[in-house]
Amino acid sequence: MATLDWFIFVLFFFGLAGIVIWVLKNKKEDTSDYFLAGRDAGWIAVGASIFAANIGSEHLVGLAGAGAQSGMAMAHWEMQGWMILILGWLFVPFYEHSKVFTMPEFLEKRFNSGSRSFLSVITLISYVLTKVSVTAFTGGIFLKTVLGIDSMWGVDFFWIAAVGLVLLTGVFTVLGGMKGIMKISVVQTPILIIGSIIILILGLNKVGGWDEVMKACGNNIHLMRPATDPKFPWTGVILGAAIIGFWYWCTDQHIVQRVLSARNQTQARKGTIFAAYLKVLPVFMFLIPGMIAFALKKKGLLNMPDPNEAFPLLVSTLLPVGIKGIVIVGFLCALMSSLAAHFNSSATLFTIDFFKIYHPEASEKKLVVVGRLATGAVVLLGLVWIPIMRSLGAVLYEYLQNVQSLIAPAIAAVFLMGVFNKKITPKAGHWALIAGFCIGMFRLLLMIFKGQFSETSLFGQFLAVNWLHFCIFLFFFCIVLMVVVSYFTPKPTAEQLVGLTYTSTTEEQKASTRKSWNKWDVIHSLVVIGIIVIFYIYFW
Repeated sequence: MATLDWFIFVLFFFGLAGIVIWVLKNKKEDTSDYFLAGRDAGWIAVGASIFAANIGSEHLVGLAGAGAQSGMAMAHWEMQGWMILILGWLFVPFYEHSKVFTMPEFLEKRFNSGSRSFLSVITLISYVLTKVSVTAFTGGIFLKTVLGIDSMWGVDFFWIAAVGLVLLTGVFTVLGGMKGIMKISVVQTPILIIGSIIILILGLNKVGGWDEVMKACGNNIHLMRPATDPKFPWTGVILGAAIIGFWYWCTDQHIVQRVLSARNQTQARKGTIFAAYLKVLPVFMFLIPGMIAFALKKKGLLNMPDPNEAFPLLVSTLLPVGIKGIVIVGFLCALMSSLAAHFNSSATLFTIDFFKIYHPEASEKKLVVVGRLATGAVVLLGLVWIPIMRSLGAVLYEYLQNVQSLIAPAIAAVFLMGVFNKKITPKAGHWALIAGFCIGMFRLLLMIFKGQFSETSLFGQFLAVNWLHFCIFLFFFCIVLMVVVSYFTPKPTAEQLVGLTYTSTTEEQKASTRKSWNKWDVIHSLVVIGIIVIFYIYFW
């Protein structure tokens, strides 16, 4: 980086300090303010925050790396603006009527306290396995590649960057809370989008146009792969990606928490529509640039030893002085806001779903302090998991989706059946969560030690099942288990279900939901769906 880039880099840290000072001056030591920004966010802040919480270093590094290695295969997970619309149109009313802080709290209302506690455990574990560790790892790669520093003080700069990023974000989250996160999200989103589009244009110009990218990528330009494809068979992608997407966009705490921060149902829904528009962009911001990097490498114009270095290499080689500094700052904001979202959600889950239950007399100030301590614990666990994650040897974005495919099925099944089928009993939801999660974690454990098993052994054959097919099998297993258990366990009363299932909403709640949207919300939602359909037609 040139002197001007470093100057912009330093200004970024002063900006962070300014946000923290502003938050501290205007803070209220209560849980609603710290965890949900006082439930007063408008639709722009909600939409930008959803997008920023999603776009982290796993996209800057992982998605671009996936594009460099497997082309359009991972685009299914990115063209899911339609799933964010499902969150806004179908699930926002239930969450808004229940006035919950967390998704486990919602499950307690629909099922029982056991479901709440177990979902909290699952979610916290998933953040360590798929969020904090991945963001720290890919953030280390990004900073090391972009800054061009191999080592410092005799230590691999990757570790200095990864640990430094996590610690900096941890401090920012502890001091700034949700308000600080949403402020940085609004600033970061336009920089991230504009910077990525500049890289896309400059990359296409350098490689010789889109036709050259298509020629270099060959069959990888297509979304759909044969049923015999070992990684992305179309038989698994269509439903498997949707199961993972539903869990992530409609039930995962760190996404839904942004919606819960809205001042009302209208702002929440408009925020999800805005986020759905933004969600169309990552394929063009990261995945296609990864494909461009592959084409440049094939032409001998880019030295790229590791696919995960695709995007940071494009940043360091294509962008002019000054713009490079601005774009790097935008990307750092993205890394921090995504990581901070995980930290804040983890703190919310631990504080509201564990500590407050056992210490109901705790003051609001004490709950905020406990949330800050929980953030520190998640930081440490995420760093500990990084070496194990690296040993699995997969491209980062594939690793992320693979692990999520083991966590998502049980949660997706329980939420879907819980909201749309009032006959599902509390015990059924609870046992489906336990069984689905244990089976998924058993497979993850075998993945870590897969070198110890022969392909013909029982465990080897269990691992040989395609990860997307396994995700689908586990999803339907949980549904069947819930139906069976519901036949033998006590059903919930009608009073327990009011406002928590699709068929038990009151007339007042229905009227409130109907007043919260207008024809423009419908039109914009249809436009988003139309864009996604056109994309699938072109790349099919």
